[in-house]
Amino acid sequence: MRRREFIELIGAGLLGSPIAVHAQQLPVIGVLAAPAAEPLRPSIAAFREGLGQSGFIEGQNVEVEYRWAEGEYDRLPAMANDLVGRRVAVVVALAPAAAVAAKTATGTIPIVFVLGADPVSLGLVTSLNKPGGNVTGVNFLINALGGKRLQLISELVPASRTFGLLINPSAPAADLDRQDAESVAVTIGAKIRVVNARSENDLESAFATLVGESVGALIISPDALFTSRRNQLVALAARYAVPTIYHLREAATAGGLMSYGTSFKDAHRLAGVYTGRILRGEKPADLPVQQPTKFELVINLKTAKSLGLSIPQTLLVTADEVIE
Repeated sequence: MRRREFIELIGAGLLGSPIAVHAQQLPVIGVLAAPAAEPLRPSIAAFREGLGQSGFIEGQNVEVEYRWAEGEYDRLPAMANDLVGRRVAVVVALAPAAAVAAKTATGTIPIVFVLGADPVSLGLVTSLNKPGGNVTGVNFLINALGGKRLQLISELVPASRTFGLLINPSAPAADLDRQDAESVAVTIGAKIRVVNARSENDLESAFATLVGESVGALIISPDALFTSRRNQLVALAARYAVPTIYHLREAATAGGLMSYGTSFKDAHRLAGVYTGRILRGEKPADLPVQQPTKFELVINLKTAKSLGLSIPQTLLVTADEVIE
């Protein structure tokens, strides 16, 4: 009897072991990022902070798989399909192109985006307050601020009436960025010279073109490619002596002249909080798209001096941070 009971226990253990192992498997978050990994390192740390605020720690009670497109949009669909095929619990999409690719890949797996373009215009959500479907996230409005960046940079070079706008034409929000800048240019009596760059190999020629046309300053359109090549853009702006304004404060702290936008890190932290809430059972359709309430202007005085620019007092007193 004892021998038979022992055999039955062993059999039950062998049959039950796959179930036990499966029960111990952790939920997996798939991060689909249009930019490269290195420039987003602080943002990913903020995302993990947000996850922690919802009770999830990477490697302890949740796993995260990362996919980095490095600004190459054509890689995103395959990456999105790969994550969907792995049956991740949530897809976190960083940048508009990543969010569009994720939504195309799945209509059932929850998606949390972090992007600067209008998610309604992109067809990601029905409305900001009631997203509907399987998508929600954080819209930090950087694309909608192109006109404001033009106004700010024009105060540094008041004699100039021609400004450059660097755009990646492959970006989902490229046309909106151009239209916004051109609309504001009309109101201030200026002209916009749009220069396209689809890859890092186009950046040098883009600056050479702008200098050849004597633009007074340059606005960098928010884009995953430009985020990935932030340091290269800062170096080119210095080499060609082109006053340039960016959408991320990290560009100004890296030596860029100015930045105006919302907190990139805080947006990713909020996305981490939402991701944790979804892992706990909440539905994307019930989580309104979050938007920032604070915008920050950062000015690098050292860079301004190297360009021979004097920062107007009106800008200095409104700046959230002045880098000496």
